[in-house]
Amino acid sequence: MNEQELKELNKSQKIFFDSGKTLDITFRRDTLKKISQLIIKYEPEIFSALYQDLGKPGFESFASETGMVLQELNLMIRNLPKWSRSKRVYTPLVHLIARSYYRCEPYGRVLIISPWNYPFQLLFNPLIGAVAAGNCIIAKPSRSATHTSEFLTKMINDHFNPEYIHLIKGGQEINQWLLNEKYDYIFFTGSQEVGKHVMKVAAETLTPVSLELGGKCPVIVAEDTNIKFAARRILWGKMLNAGQSCVAPDYVIAHSSIKEDLIAEMKVYLDKTFGNNPYDSPDYCRIINTTNTERIRSYLNGNIIYGGRFDAEKKYVSPTLLDNITAGDHIMKEEIFGPVLPVLSYNNLEE
Repeated sequence: MNEQELKELNKSQKIFFDSGKTLDITFRRDTLKKISQLIIKYEPEIFSALYQDLGKPGFESFASETGMVLQELNLMIRNLPKWSRSKRVYTPLVHLIARSYYRCEPYGRVLIISPWNYPFQLLFNPLIGAVAAGNCIIAKPSRSATHTSEFLTKMINDHFNPEYIHLIKGGQEINQWLLNEKYDYIFFTGSQEVGKHVMKVAAETLTPVSLELGGKCPVIVAEDTNIKFAARRILWGKMLNAGQSCVAPDYVIAHSSIKEDLIAEMKVYLDKTFGNNPYDSPDYCRIINTTNTERIRSYLNGNIIYGGRFDAEKKYVSPTLLDNITAGDHIMKEEIFGPVLPVLSYNNLEE
């Protein structure tokens, strides 16, 4: 798609929205049902694409990608009529003879830009929300998740009219063309750097924006914690999708009295979960590309107390625990977004 075709698509979506067709609740529910049926029908192909991009095993693909979206779809289909009703609200005394209502209405044309780490779920969750609310959607999946982006674009574009829902593949140039257009709402998931750019562009036209951005996500482990329970929960969250989750534990701050016991329990859990060689484990994901593999490898400069193996060509970084890390180290200054977990200590919460 070139820039002129994108402009025409945007115009056609405005015309379609102005027709009022998306205001009909039955039309919205039918669309949600159709999306649900497509996901179920093509779930094996979706799983295959996710495996090619991120090495995701089938159960993890269901649990963290399709299953979550299907559950959201069922919730929306069941509750949309109730959610869409006008709600009676308080009427000020000055308007005593009137009645006041709160009514939800769609914005219009929505742009969704999704990331590569959960390339299905983080595209479809905002998309089905926009559909349920009665909007028209242009969505841009991440080019980094090549196979998933390719398949999802074909799946949606083969089954929906472009003036209603359309997916667009491409790289940075396409992103800029998309942001050059006027929308009624923008939903972006990704890095803080790109999020700032999206917000700046949207501000020029006062377009409302939702930004879902990354950052540091620490875990504090207190001295009275159930250590075995804490180790399992921390590592489940960290190693899901090989640590490529914005809500994954970024680093651990454990009370000095239990730190060594926690580390020992973590090692036991990792051995039990992925075996002696996680590279051969069918349950362990891969990094999205060699660039990110090398970025994560650059963090392996501290005291490696578990793991530390990598293969950039195979996009592999093993589950890794680091000790003797300080707040000034490189790894503590940016989001890790990988399976490397620094373990720091504290003596009291006032620190």
